[in-house]
Amino acid sequence: MSVVPYKEQNASKKEQVAQMFDNVSPKYDFLNHLLSGGIDILWRKKAVKLLRKAQPKTILDIATGTGDFAIEALALKPEKIVGVDISEGMLSFGREKIKKLGVESIIELQKGDSERLHFADNTFDAVIVSFGVRNFEHLEKGLTDMCRVMKKDGTCIVLEFSKPSVFPFKQLYNFYFKYILPVVGKIISKDTSAYTYLHDSVQAFPDGKDFIQVFERAGFNRTQCLPLTFGISTIYIGRK
Repeated sequence: MSVVPYKEQNASKKEQVAQMFDNVSPKYDFLNHLLSGGIDILWRKKAVKLLRKAQPKTILDIATGTGDFAIEALALKPEKIVGVDISEGMLSFGREKIKKLGVESIIELQKGDSERLHFADNTFDAVIVSFGVRNFEHLEKGLTDMCRVMKKDGTCIVLEFSKPSVFPFKQLYNFYFKYILPVVGKIISKDTSAYTYLHDSVQAFPDGKDFIQVFERAGFNRTQCLPLTFGISTIYIGRK
């Protein structure tokens, strides 16, 4: 049984995740930076730097949300970035940010299913995703479709939460993640389940070597795993 935000509902994980992000979208960016102490911004910058050598001209940002990773990827000076997400609520806030930055000609946000991408094979030089694959209903299926739309010799960057293993940071982090973060998230977002789901989905996610195995089954090779900040999050790199 996959982890879902609203256990009392019969809807699929995909439908529940879309509903959850629609619910929290007005406060999402604020909570993201508050609850991470702003370190999520540094993680995205580091992930984008790993693509600098490849200099991709076309980039697909999966589970783009409000477009933070797509906006960070502007540092690579690409010709086009397409962001895809299942939550129209998140996309609406992302489009406003992109409009304010005046980069609508470079970044385009579209509603779409990350497990059934409507792009042709071998379309993008790079595929990126931050804190999104954990929410896939079928992880390997989503990763396989990401591989499909990426060009040969292209690069995929996945930034995702992972589980720290070093004492005492592991214990302190787990206490914060399980007891403090959900309470703050609930008060500010007004969604009673979203930030409990965050904890549960991270615990259930196959991080580290386990994720690399799924990554490679999906078609990626020359894979790498780069833990960040004592293992709170990890950058995974795969090529086609």
